[in-house]
Amino acid sequence: MAVHVTTKDSQAPAARTPNRGLRWLRRHLVTLAGLATLGYLILPNLVVMVFSFNKPNGRFNYQWQHFSTDAWRDPCGVADLCGSLGLSLQLALWATVGATVLGTMIAFALARYRFRARSGVNTLIFLPMAMPEVVMAASLATLFLNMGIQFGFWTILIAHIMFCLSFVVTAVKARVMSMDPRLEQAAQDLYASPVQTFLRVTLPIAAPGIAAGALLSFALSFDDFIITNFNAGSTVTFPMFVWGSAQRGTPVQINVIGTAMFLVAVLCVLAGQLAGNRRKRSKRS
Repeated sequence: MAVHVTTKDSQAPAARTPNRGLRWLRRHLVTLAGLATLGYLILPNLVVMVFSFNKPNGRFNYQWQHFSTDAWRDPCGVADLCGSLGLSLQLALWATVGATVLGTMIAFALARYRFRARSGVNTLIFLPMAMPEVVMAASLATLFLNMGIQFGFWTILIAHIMFCLSFVVTAVKARVMSMDPRLEQAAQDLYASPVQTFLRVTLPIAAPGIAAGALLSFALSFDDFIITNFNAGSTVTFPMFVWGSAQRGTPVQINVIGTAMFLVAVLCVLAGQLAGNRRKRSKRS
């Protein structure tokens, strides 16, 4: 009678295999979750990119029909599309400049100085980010109506600056509060004037926070619809044009503009990453 004896060595590979799989999954769980989230966020942009090469038979660009590059060769083929796009870019640029300048000064004041209304100002700065956009939009529209200001370019610009200001203050303030004050003291010990200390020490250190706030302001201003719709009057920006065209038929050129903006944003991020890597390499060498 044959007796089969099982040893620990024969059971070891079968027991180690699932353990290795679980260990690998636990080790890369955060990475996999991040990749899945990134794919979920990029998927709508890929759909927009694919349908920018579509040639629909009807007015709506919701079903794939034929491959075509006509929309890319004539992105301004739809009336008022490029005009609204240029207006949105102009508004976003000026709103970024205004919000960045004012937000940087407010952030330095809140981070460096002590005054009675400091806590109240911090609360007021945080409110535009916490409250719904429709509340701020209706409040600004009521203010402009009571003051007798005609709706148009300037009301949109003021509303966008008010909306973007909180994001700039938050980004710059976090950067300023993390600065080491001994660096500025060292510059003063080396007989640097206050202006030289600010331009050569303080401003370069705070530059990443200022740049982050500026980029965020540009994106929020260009993409905003609710606040713009309440304070635009007869002025039509690109988001308002997209909303209006969606009701009567979305042209393919809208997908082209969206794809171009997405690619420009990706290129800017990649350029920033490459510049940061080169700086790190130069410092190490």
